[in-house]
Amino acid sequence: MSDSSHRAKLLACFAIVYLVWGSTYVVASLGLHHLPPLLFGGIRFIIASALLAGVALLLGRKFDLDATEWKHLFLVSIGNVVIANGGTNIAMQHVASNQTAILNASAALWIALLATRGRRAHAIDRRTLIGLVIGFTGTALIIWQGGKVDTGNLGMQFLILVAVFAWSCSTVYIRNVHSKLDVLCFTSLQMLLGGTMMTLAGLATGEAARWHWSPQGFGAMLYLIVLSSCLAYTAFAWLARNTTPALVGTYSYVNPAIAAVLGWWLLDERLSAIQITGMAIMFCGVALVSWPQKEHKRLTDDEQKDPSTAGCG
Repeated sequence: MSDSSHRAKLLACFAIVYLVWGSTYVVASLGLHHLPPLLFGGIRFIIASALLAGVALLLGRKFDLDATEWKHLFLVSIGNVVIANGGTNIAMQHVASNQTAILNASAALWIALLATRGRRAHAIDRRTLIGLVIGFTGTALIIWQGGKVDTGNLGMQFLILVAVFAWSCSTVYIRNVHSKLDVLCFTSLQMLLGGTMMTLAGLATGEAARWHWSPQGFGAMLYLIVLSSCLAYTAFAWLARNTTPALVGTYSYVNPAIAAVLGWWLLDERLSAIQITGMAIMFCGVALVSWPQKEHKRLTDDEQKDPSTAGCG
C-alpha cells in the first residue's frame, strides 16, 4: 500500500471511529427512551456478534478455544458488556447523553492507573501522574454543579462511573493475559456471551413486558449494530494494527466532545458552566495521560494482536 493510500485509509478510519462512536451516545439515548435497557443492549450485542463472527469466518479467522480462553471471554464479557454497557444503558434513562459521554472519557485515566499492575505493567511517570490528578479533578467538577451535587441523578452518575471502571478493569485484564484469539473472533464471542447474559437479566427483571414495537427504538438499535458495533469497530481494529496505541487512544476524548456537541444540537441538552469547565479540565488530563512523549515506534506483534479495547462503542 502506497503512503498516500495508507494515509487516506488512516484518515477514513479515524473519521469513522470519531463520528460514529461520538454519535452513539445520542442514538442510544433515543433508543433507551423507547426500549428497556438490558434487552436493548443484549439483543444488540447478540446480533452484532453474529455479524462480526461472519466477517471473521469470511476472512479465514479461526475460533481456537480452550478452557483458558473461555475464562478470559467470560470475565471480559461481564466487565466490558454486562456491567459497562448494561450499567450505562440503565443510567442513560436518567442522565443526559452528553454528560454520560464525558464521564466515559475518564476510562483513559482508570486504564493508565490500573495498567501499573500485571504482566505488561508500566510505571507512572510525573506527566502521567499530573494528568491523572487533573483528569479526576475534572470528573469531580462534572458531577459537582454550581457548588452543589445533583442528588437526583447522583446514583445514576455513580453507576456510569462504575461501568467505566468495569470497562477499564476488563481492558487491563485482557491486555495482561493476552488472548491468543484473533481480535474479531474474541470480540464476537465476547459480545455473544455478554449479550446473552444481558438478555437473560432483562427477561428475569420483567423487561419483556415493556418490550414493544418502536420505530425509534429499533432504528437506534440498527444504527448501533451496523455502524457502531460492526463498521466502527472494524475501523478501530484496523487502526489498532496500523498506528500507535497513543493515537488510537485519542478516541477517548474526541468522541465525548463530539457527543456533547450532538447532545446540545439534537437533544437540546445543556451543561452548566462548571460542568463545561470540568470537561475541559478532564480532557486536558486525559491528553496528558494519552499523548505520546517520544517518537512513535513500531508496534510489537503482541500489541498488534491485543484485543484489550475490544467491544467499545
